[in-house]
Amino acid sequence: MKITYTLTDESPALATYSFLPIVQAFLGKVGIPIETSDISLAARVLAQFTENLLESQRVKDSLKELGELVNTPNANLIKTPNISASIPQLKATIKELQEKGFAIPDFPDDPSNASEKEIKEKYQKVLGSAVNPVLRQGNSDRRCTKAVKDYARKNPYKITPFNKESKTRVSYIQKGDFFDNEKAILIKDSTIASISFIGKNGTEVLKENLKLDKNEILDATFMSAKALRAFYKEQIEICKNENILLSLHLKATMMKVSDPVIFGHAVSVYFKELFDTFGEELHNLGVNPNNGVSELLAKIENSSKKAEILEKYNEILAKGAPLSMVNSDKGITNLHIPSDVIVDASMPAMLKNGARLWDKDGKECDTNALIPDKTYATIYEAVLEDLRANGTLDPSKLGSVSNVGLMAKKAQEYGSHDKTFIAKEDGIFKITDAQGNTLLEHSVEKGDIYRANTAKFDAVQNWIDLGIERADLTGSKAIFWLDLKRPSNKIMADLVQERLKEKGKDLAILAPKEACLESLKLIRDGKDAISITGNVLRDYLTDLFPILELGTSAKMLSVVPMLNGGAMFETGAGGSAPKQVEQLVEENHLRWDSLGEFLALQASLEFYAQKTGKKEAQILADSLDIAIGEWLNNNKAPSRKAKEDDNRTSHFYLALYFAKALANNSQNSTLQNFFKGIFEELNANSDKIHQEFINAQGVKVDLGGYYKLDDKACDAIMRPSATFNAILAKIH
Repeated sequence: MKITYTLTDESPALATYSFLPIVQAFLGKVGIPIETSDISLAARVLAQFTENLLESQRVKDSLKELGELVNTPNANLIKTPNISASIPQLKATIKELQEKGFAIPDFPDDPSNASEKEIKEKYQKVLGSAVNPVLRQGNSDRRCTKAVKDYARKNPYKITPFNKESKTRVSYIQKGDFFDNEKAILIKDSTIASISFIGKNGTEVLKENLKLDKNEILDATFMSAKALRAFYKEQIEICKNENILLSLHLKATMMKVSDPVIFGHAVSVYFKELFDTFGEELHNLGVNPNNGVSELLAKIENSSKKAEILEKYNEILAKGAPLSMVNSDKGITNLHIPSDVIVDASMPAMLKNGARLWDKDGKECDTNALIPDKTYATIYEAVLEDLRANGTLDPSKLGSVSNVGLMAKKAQEYGSHDKTFIAKEDGIFKITDAQGNTLLEHSVEKGDIYRANTAKFDAVQNWIDLGIERADLTGSKAIFWLDLKRPSNKIMADLVQERLKEKGKDLAILAPKEACLESLKLIRDGKDAISITGNVLRDYLTDLFPILELGTSAKMLSVVPMLNGGAMFETGAGGSAPKQVEQLVEENHLRWDSLGEFLALQASLEFYAQKTGKKEAQILADSLDIAIGEWLNNNKAPSRKAKEDDNRTSHFYLALYFAKALANNSQNSTLQNFFKGIFEELNANSDKIHQEFINAQGVKVDLGGYYKLDDKACDAIMRPSATFNAILAKIH
């Protein structure tokens, strides 16, 4: 067995330049092999166009290789957060790579020939959550460790009080969304299905060779474009009348087909007068509202009507509903870039901030948080209701909500991208089996957003068993978050009930809103709860509760026990990564907190020891656990301010405490004596090393790129202590 460490993007990637050499040194000392695998957005793009590149520029398809690895019993993967790319991010990556001499093609928005269609198909493979469905060949077990929770209670983040008179609300479509239109079926016998669209010009097969297994759950639904646009119009008026901010919360990265379209409707409704007045000009310029206001403003630069368009744009902003801002100083609104506001990060951050966001002047204001589909919007509505009823949450007293999430074998929405379509005209979406029998069908209108999802029976059973196992191990109240009014959830709930009966267990099943309210009640009483959820709720809740409890979701232990016996250890969330990179470039200070990496490494070492029987791996795991505890107790997490401790100093202190714990571990005298010397040297030079790190800060740095970093430059930036580097070199 070897340990594989992923190379990804933005601040997690930068942190890896500092942390990985430490990992390689300590693990190398006891002969544990560790290799890297580059699954960054840039590497994934280049892997699609090998034939366009020079021999020296070619990269292997690491994601494909990892996809094979995670299906083996010996998989032991540490995964840092990667970019789930929106189209604007993909275009920026392409531009940067082209400027670096990589002869890759432009992204064709509207392919006009077979060659462009092939190019777009290749780029589609790296958009959105392209990585996670490949790697997550197991269900998710995400929780807060005792050491982290104890520290958070003793050192709670600064609380922003919630005003019970707050006008903040969560709004969603009342009728016509994905929730209302869902249909589902439990597949009786294995079959090969297809998805077709029947319109006035005949039948078009959209998806072929859809393999459905016996007892697999198949569901399909659509969102009405008319209902969506009416919803936006109504909410804009509410914001104007109540003088509260309008904020849109979607996930245009993960839901890479549906959510950019939902986002685009918000842009075109809010700026309706602009599109009505200059529609032909904007169309000729290639403006697509799905890509946001930022692209619109960029594409009108060379237009003869630029001044008129900008005048109308500013007029709409002045008289329209006040928009929530991503960056008030730079005039970047909530509608600028679809990937700027990601619901699972933005909503918990807003709720933690007294349920307020920022206006154009940087002032905190109440907001109307638009989450068009009610399927999951209600969990955030539940938090608001709880805050109004019970007041501000106190992280020094809260219990924890952990999560067991269904995601194995591309379960549910993560696997929906190739089964999501926009209706080109009025017609019928139909899913048929190999014999031509209709499984599910929906009558839709032009522009409606259709999607189908599946969940394999063995993945569901494994998820249920994992939830039962966590409940038994912890004694915490476990709740299956399933809404019996939603057809796919009703089928899943029936499977849960059957399995619980087989196991002689009695766990609660509640609809998401009620489950959220019950979980909040439990943690307010200082108790712990386990949320057992489907895939999207897994994604949302592993940000929601950690942010409310800890102030961040980066401090969670995330384990994916693979169905085939291996495991993946994920290291936190990268939602704030872009701003952290910006600060590093400006001030050479990286505030990324690597606690997630520390926890993942400790769990990975423990798994390695269990799988191989290698005693030294367990010694490292036990010692690292002690080191993490000391690191937390001594408050060595990064500061937000330059010229104070940052990501690099936090790595040094972990190494110091790791060496100390190994020096005190008597299970292997040779190892103990060696690390006693290392600890003494690190400790004797700690002030000097710390000062070398601090002295490096406060200046601008050049990373040599954003999406494709320059290894030599970043290595120098992230490893500025010659003294520390020299001691590390002695270990391995």
